[in-house]
Amino acid sequence: MQCNVVQEPTRGKHKNPVRRFFRGLGPPGRFNARVNLEPQRAFLLELAEKSGDFIRPFFANPDLQVELKADQSPVTAADRGAEELMRGMIRRRFPDHGIVGEEFGAENAGAEFVWTLDPVDGTRSFAAGCPLFGTLIALSQGGKPVLGAIHQPLLRQLVVGDGSTTTLNGRTVRVRACARIEDAVLLTTDLSNIARKRNGPAFDALAARAALVRTWGDCYGYLLVATGHADAMCDPIMHSWDIQALVPVIRGAGGVITDWTGGDPVRGDSIVAAAPGLHRHVIEALNR
Repeated sequence: MQCNVVQEPTRGKHKNPVRRFFRGLGPPGRFNARVNLEPQRAFLLELAEKSGDFIRPFFANPDLQVELKADQSPVTAADRGAEELMRGMIRRRFPDHGIVGEEFGAENAGAEFVWTLDPVDGTRSFAAGCPLFGTLIALSQGGKPVLGAIHQPLLRQLVVGDGSTTTLNGRTVRVRACARIEDAVLLTTDLSNIARKRNGPAFDALAARAALVRTWGDCYGYLLVATGHADAMCDPIMHSWDIQALVPVIRGAGGVITDWTGGDPVRGDSIVAAAPGLHRHVIEALNR
């Protein structure tokens, strides 16, 4: 493969109120560098640490019970408990902030600052004892995601992005410089979702050109792209709580993130994330 790692030290359409909330906002703008977000960033680290401590004992626990929600997606005590924990922390520290979470919906969603939580992104993997999952935490201001985190609590990997910089456990990371599909490590979460929801033959043709294709999926795939270990991540079905944290993480690492057609990811229901030189070619291939 020709791609070089550059690393510097230091899911379907759901017409629900949460989706309508994000789509009802004005067009996305540049990240507001004038606002001091250091208190919120420090708090985001607390959320990741405390939720990770809660989730860890449930992993690969033979007594873990898996339920199916109304949309047939799985949920466990780890999902619900971690989100309840983070919601309580947010209410105490920032009582005027809004919260949107996968498990318990939206509260005060019209606030200037809104936290978006996906406590276990990749519950199917988590429930199966597979470590390809993580916790997604995002902070939006005026509808624009300004802070995002991907936390893998088992490996204790915490990626935090603000749209300008992204770090892994405090060390700056970047997407790697890969401009050719033929040199790329291409990831997706579920191949069957592409066949059902998007242009399956187009993705198959893209995959046939890639150097390596793997289903290292859910939020961990985006962690790999942001840290320079994979080159493109494609998901045809995403929800608002899946997307918000990814935007500042991928952009902060120097990558490009859009929906499946190259549009605004915040208003989309799909994601394509890749290095700048590669992203355009991936979008073109997916939409043939």
